Amino acid sequence: MANHQSQGQQAHALYGFKQTKVIVVMVPLPAQGHLNQLLQLSRLILSYDIPVHFVGTTTHNRQAKLRVHGWDPQAAAAATSSIHFHDFEIPTFSCPSANPNAKNKFPSHLLPAFYASVSNLREPVSFLLRSLSCQARKIIVIHDSLMGSVVQEIQFISNAESYTFHSVSAFTLCLFLSEKMGRNIKLNDAVPKQLPPFEGCFTNEFLDFVASEYQYHKFNSGCIYNTSRLIEGIYMDLIENQEKESVEKNIKKHWALGPFNPLTIPDKKGLNEKHFCLKWLDKQERNSVIFVSFGTTTALSNEQVKQLAIGLKKSNQKFIWVLRDADKGDVFNKDSEKKAELPKGYEDSIQGMGIVVREWVPQLEILAHQAIGGFMSHCGWNSCMESITMGVPIAAWPMHSDQPRNAVLITDLLKIGIVIKDWCRRDEIVTAKMVETCVKRLMASDEGEGVRKRAAELGESLHRSMGRGGVSRLEIDSFVAYISR
Repeated sequence: MANHQSQGQQAHALYGFKQTKVIVVMVPLPAQGHLNQLLQLSRLILSYDIPVHFVGTTTHNRQAKLRVHGWDPQAAAAATSSIHFHDFEIPTFSCPSANPNAKNKFPSHLLPAFYASVSNLREPVSFLLRSLSCQARKIIVIHDSLMGSVVQEIQFISNAESYTFHSVSAFTLCLFLSEKMGRNIKLNDAVPKQLPPFEGCFTNEFLDFVASEYQYHKFNSGCIYNTSRLIEGIYMDLIENQEKESVEKNIKKHWALGPFNPLTIPDKKGLNEKHFCLKWLDKQERNSVIFVSFGTTTALSNEQVKQLAIGLKKSNQKFIWVLRDADKGDVFNKDSEKKAELPKGYEDSIQGMGIVVREWVPQLEILAHQAIGGFMSHCGWNSCMESITMGVPIAAWPMHSDQPRNAVLITDLLKIGIVIKDWCRRDEIVTAKMVETCVKRLMASDEGEGVRKRAAELGESLHRSMGRGGVSRLEIDSFVAYISR
């Protein structure tokens, strides 16, 4: 928080920004990767002395606040007290567990939470927006691309504007708009000819949900992305060029405001709140540990867990493995929780080499630790951006959604990762031998050193881009000036 706060204050002096009566309202989709990104963006907007209101159900706002990490403790307390959280109670909804044996790994078990939020939040959010519109010269609503129906009241409020937040990479969105939404995006040589198919990425039910929410994007004034033109400028250009060539009268603006997450992690040395994973990492050598985590929506079968466990052990590389069940629609609902089974005696057998964690961990802080030399990841965009900003290379193992296309961006285009599992073999088990080989490639080979060097260089470039005069900082300054006009 302190890092972005000081940069924001510098920008005020440099560009002559004045505090205006502008209020920003965040409306996230109730899934961890979406909640986290908009809460991180809230922190950035707040650093420009613009009031921020964060809207959600009571349980999902609680989740967002509980899991935020990477902020300076004192600044975090100040930020979360400064952000106005609006906790709306909604009727109880179904909270099934993820099915680890499902052929399609898309987290369909979260759809009841999405439906419940969309259907029950529209009325209270509409009332809130009308109320806030009387208190400020301008209301700026930043809503998740899948929450468009919740903020449709915006079209009737004269001093309000809305911006759609896309939680995925510009690369992946560019392809999705072209292939699934019928947009005439002129794909060029920057897009590989061979791409993972969309088959297996989503369910038809979810695609119907996407289509139902995308129809409300016609009311927005622009789009926001958690990316930087430094890494995705080509794909931002493709999206913007399609916008300019469309028949729409109002050309919408597109803003790459990322990275949203903090770039520097406060030192918690000696502090009681330091996570035990970080204490373990303090004892390890630089770049010697691979972090293994597949996000909050992935459930692995028992056989896959077994193969992964054996492969990590046989690699003889140090590791931290987060092994927990996928989030439910309500993460505080503990009914029928499942605990993945490890081979008998496994945790005793890896003492000194690795640790298995079955709880939520501060991922950003772990990735920022100097002992981390690699990240075995599902390639969710939130995780990708955190890894890129911390200069950590990725061993890509996509599971569903945007992840297969993100994996292409990471491995083929940015060249800061290696592939563990090709999407064309998504229905197959990743064997222990495959895990062992890939971990050794990333952590103990000349190839891995090259990938790690490129990842570190990109991370450093991204950090510089957020400094005064940097491309990412200028984009945020420009956005703030635009919404404050």
